[in-house]
Amino acid sequence: MNALQMVDGVRIRRALLSVSDPTGLAKLAQFLADKGVVLLATGGTGDRLRGAGIPVRELSQIAGFRSLVGGRVKSLHPAVHAAILADRGDARHMRELAGLGVEPIDLVVGGLYSFGRVAADGWSRQAAEAVDIGGPAMLRAAAKNHEWVTVVADPKDYQSLMLEIEAGDGGVSGEYRRHAAASVFARISAYDAAVAEVLSEDLHPPRKALVLEQVRALRYGENPRQRAGFYSVAPFSGLASAEQLTGPDLGYNNIADADAAQALVAEFDPAAAAACAIVKHGAPCGAACAPTPVEAFLRARETDPVSAFGGVIGFNCELDAAAAGRITAEFYELVIATGAVPEAVSILGRRDRVRLLTAQLPQPGQAVTEVRTVHGGFLIQERDPGDIGAPDWKIVSKRQPGQAERGDLEFAWKLVRHARSNAVVVVADGAAVGIGSGRTSRVDAAEAAARPLAGREAVAASDGFFPFADGVEVLAAAGVRAIIQPGGSKRDAEVIRRADELGLAMIMTGSRHFRH
Repeated sequence: MNALQMVDGVRIRRALLSVSDPTGLAKLAQFLADKGVVLLATGGTGDRLRGAGIPVRELSQIAGFRSLVGGRVKSLHPAVHAAILADRGDARHMRELAGLGVEPIDLVVGGLYSFGRVAADGWSRQAAEAVDIGGPAMLRAAAKNHEWVTVVADPKDYQSLMLEIEAGDGGVSGEYRRHAAASVFARISAYDAAVAEVLSEDLHPPRKALVLEQVRALRYGENPRQRAGFYSVAPFSGLASAEQLTGPDLGYNNIADADAAQALVAEFDPAAAAACAIVKHGAPCGAACAPTPVEAFLRARETDPVSAFGGVIGFNCELDAAAAGRITAEFYELVIATGAVPEAVSILGRRDRVRLLTAQLPQPGQAVTEVRTVHGGFLIQERDPGDIGAPDWKIVSKRQPGQAERGDLEFAWKLVRHARSNAVVVVADGAAVGIGSGRTSRVDAAEAAARPLAGREAVAASDGFFPFADGVEVLAAAGVRAIIQPGGSKRDAEVIRRADELGLAMIMTGSRHFRH
C-alpha cells in the first residue's frame, strides 16, 4: 500500500462555513476575509456573518441548488461535495469541477446539532430533528480529503487554525490537516454513538461505543513508567468538571482515590452533618460524621492514623480554615470538597504538594457506568446504587437494636459498600473504628475490623453474608453488640442462633455489596 504523501502549505482560497454554535465564528470569518479567502455559508450561518458586516456568499449559489424539505437538505448536493472531495492532483477531477462551474473548497468549518441536549429525555420528534445529516457528511468529506482540505469542527480549534494560517503565510501544513481530520472523525463517531445510545434505550445493547474526550493529561499512571490520561463523556460533570485550586498536576491514583472518597461522603446528607472519608489505594481507611469538618476529619483520622498518612481526604461540605489548618499538620496527597473558603485555599496553597479540588457531590443512587478492562475485553456495569433505608430490612435476632445502634448500623452499611470485598467494618458513635477490607475470607475481614476495638461497644456491617458463625463470634468477643449483613447463606439459621446466644442484635438487608 502506498503511503499518502502529504503536501505542505496548501493555501486556503475558498472556505465553507456551516455551524450551529456561533461561538468565535465572526472572529475567524473576519480573519479569513482579511486574508482574501472567499467565504461560503449555509443560511443561518450566512445571515449571522452578514449581520456582522462580513462578506459571505450563500452556499446555494453553487450550481444553483436550493434548500429542500424544510431545511433538512442544505449542503447535501453533488456540487458541494465534489468541491470538497476533488483531488487537486488529478486532472480529471479538476476538469469535472470546471464543467460544473465549481471551484475547490479548501477549508470546511462545520459543527453538529446539539443532539445530546435535545435528546436528554429520550427519543422524540425533536430529537429526530436534532440528528445532523448534512453536517457530518460535509465534515467526513473534508476529513477524508485532508490531503488537500483543512477541516475544523470545534470552536476551541479556531485560534490554532488562525495561528497555523498566519505562520504558513496563508497555507496549512500537512501535519495540521492530518491531526484536524483525525479529530473530526473522532467527533463524528462520538455523535453517532450518542444517537445510537438514545435510540436503543438499552444499557447493554449488542454493540456499544465508548467515545471519550480527554479531560486532562496525567503525570503518569499507577506507576511512573505508565502513561495515562483522564477521559470523560462530554459535557463534563463530576470529577471531570472539578476545579483544582492548589498543588501539582494530578496523577492517575489521585483521581481514582478522589472518586472513591467523594462517592463515600456523598452517602451522607451535608445538611445533617459534615462527613469526612480518608482513602488510600482505592479503599477507605477512615470515615466519620460530626458537626464540623475539622471534627469529622479528626474522627476519621482516628480510624487508622498510620494508613491515613499520604491519603486522599473527601468532605461532603465546604472546606473551612479550621479543617485546612489541621490537615496540614501531616502530609496528605489531595483534599476534595464541595467548595473551599479563601482562607482554606490559602492555607493548603502554602503546602506545595497538597492538591485541593472542588466538585459537586454525585447524587445518591445516580446512574454511573463503570468500565473495567480484562484480557481481551471489557466489563461494563452500573455502579452499585446502594439501598439505604430499604423497607425490607429485617431484624432477625431476638434482641432489637437500640436507637443509637440503629444509627450506627446505617452508617456502617453505607460505609461497607465502599470497602473492597470481602469487607467488614466496625463503627461506634458515627465513626469507623476498624475496617477490614480486601480479605479472602469473611472471618479474616472480621478479625481485622475488630482488632482496634479493644472491648468498646460498637456495631458492625458485612458486605456479604456470614458463611459460618465464626465471624460473628470474633466480632462479639471484641465488643460488637449489633450486626447488619445481607443474609442469604444456607447457614443463616445457625448464624442467627449464635447471635442470639451471644446477645447480639442482627439485621438482614437482603442485598449484598461486593466491590472488587
